[in-house]
Amino acid sequence: MKSLKEHTSAKVEQMRQSKPDFMQGVDDIIAQAKAFQQGGDAIALNQKAPGFELPDPEGKLVSLVDLLAKGPLVVTFYRGSWCPYCNLQLKALQARLSDIHALGAELVAISPQMPDGSMTKDEMSELDFLVLSDQDAKVASKYGVAWEVPEFLLEHMRVDRQLDLEAINNGNRNILPIPATFIIGRDGVVTWRYVDVDYRTRSEPDDIIEALKKLS
Repeated sequence: MKSLKEHTSAKVEQMRQSKPDFMQGVDDIIAQAKAFQQGGDAIALNQKAPGFELPDPEGKLVSLVDLLAKGPLVVTFYRGSWCPYCNLQLKALQARLSDIHALGAELVAISPQMPDGSMTKDEMSELDFLVLSDQDAKVASKYGVAWEVPEFLLEHMRVDRQLDLEAINNGNRNILPIPATFIIGRDGVVTWRYVDVDYRTRSEPDDIIEALKKLS
């Protein structure tokens, strides 16, 4: 079975072949973001995770307190169902969900999309973990992973992808989360994290599993 990195690397190479100028522009933006240490304020290991209460796709509010009552929690921030790299990540996590549950942990994914638009019913039926909506990116901001998207990428979304982020995210047109993943112990403390401003790279499910094994 291919790793998530292999799948995302293949997607990156495909984009480099079809849109070399665009991908060079992305490389430049990511290099600048890293130079300015964007994402450097993400909550650190051994720090208390900020609380949240967010709606699921049906509008039901779900809190961090309620989730931690069930056991350790894997929290992953993703940009939206329109993002191919995010979809690869969610499918990879779904494939390892039984291993996550076997270690007594739960998984929740958080994006800025509206509760009734974050995923289609077919997409939701394929996922056995919670997907929550952080429309104004306030929770992403609390976790230090909110990113003001450069105009270069916004234009690509508008023109090439025909995406209206303002409509998709209910008024939020330019703030997306850095794709980051945190493991939070039952005591609410962060025990593991993966934060990279390059949205083309994601935490490997195997690494999440290994971190959960150490926690258990």
